Amino acid sequence: MTRLLLHTAVATALAAGTLGLTQPARTSSSDGVHTVRVPDGDPHERSLAPRTTEPFSMIGVTWDDPDAALDGTAHVRTRSRETGEWSVWRALDTDVRTPETGPDHHRAGVRGGTQPLWTGPSDGVQVRVSGGRLPEGLRVELVDPDGGSDAVQTTVVEPEGVEPDAGEPDAGEPDVVEPAAGAPHAERPTVTSRSAWGADESLVKDPPTYTTATKAMFVHHTAGTNDYTCAESASIVRGVFLYHVQSNGWNDIGYHFLVDKCGTVFEGRAGGMDKPVLGAHTYGFNTATSSVSVLGDYNKATANTAVRASVAKVAAWKLGLYGIDPTGTVVLTAGADNGKYKAGQKATLHRISGHRDGYPTECPGQHLYDDLPGVRTLAGKAAELDEPAPEPAGPGIEDAAVVFGR
Repeated sequence: MTRLLLHTAVATALAAGTLGLTQPARTSSSDGVHTVRVPDGDPHERSLAPRTTEPFSMIGVTWDDPDAALDGTAHVRTRSRETGEWSVWRALDTDVRTPETGPDHHRAGVRGGTQPLWTGPSDGVQVRVSGGRLPEGLRVELVDPDGGSDAVQTTVVEPEGVEPDAGEPDAGEPDVVEPAAGAPHAERPTVTSRSAWGADESLVKDPPTYTTATKAMFVHHTAGTNDYTCAESASIVRGVFLYHVQSNGWNDIGYHFLVDKCGTVFEGRAGGMDKPVLGAHTYGFNTATSSVSVLGDYNKATANTAVRASVAKVAAWKLGLYGIDPTGTVVLTAGADNGKYKAGQKATLHRISGHRDGYPTECPGQHLYDDLPGVRTLAGKAAELDEPAPEPAGPGIEDAAVVFGR
């Protein structure tokens, strides 16, 4: 069984540049979850002194309120299990707010958090968090995606029905739009399934929610390290899954697809790759859209040919299921106030857009964002365009984002 190791990073104030704890940490564990608890300190600066930990390969910081932003910086350094050497200080990406269920997401266990960072096999950690008034309940999340010896058995069970949103009386189950005959389509890319990368389906408590259609694809990056081998990619995907579920308290991984720097495509959120599954990726525009996230930080790295081609193939295939030309634009309705758009505001977006087009963020990184025009061109070539069919329409499809509150 995979393990998620949780370490609470709420320490005492810095004292003259020295990191220290005023009392020993209290450690508890339950069902493979290990928590190190330390006292609260300075509301503007917290630190965790260097310490030995259980093995982990991914790290992030979370806090109690999923609506609260970390107005400041979070830096970590880790100790390699292989060499025993400490890394340089690395910044965690705090430019993220992707709650699981929109305005009504205040259910038990949902937390705010940074993006996770892949560290490789590690057994020590040191943390510094500083800025404005810091959120309550800061924790350092240490994820060990390869901690178990048992093979993970996975089965995706399709739900028998989807409960309608409470805000839409008598709406019934959302209509799932079938692919249009003769519409633009592309060959389905090769995808590494959830069972192949080792998703622990027992952690997914609720069945997937389906929206009306897939009208656009948002491109992301995970903002983690670029210093990984493609042999580690499945472990990184498992780590992101565990971080989203165990640390953020979401029901499943937020992205629909993930792509590594070798161009390998991984299945993300469960429910059927060819179905309009509601994700948790672009707050305000989660409904009627899909998402693909590239492993790495593309503010620093440039996307290679394999990455660009895979992103284009995924987008062309997914949008082609609904008769959509991936080179076009679409008008979407914001389902929530997200800092860039107001709830109910109309936004004209590319069918293949960057995360920053729908939400105030640097994601997917400047280099990958600059590549999106070329990705759209590649996707258009992948989609065997004949006579584009009219976009599927159905009851309530124009205001789907408002109905579902995403």
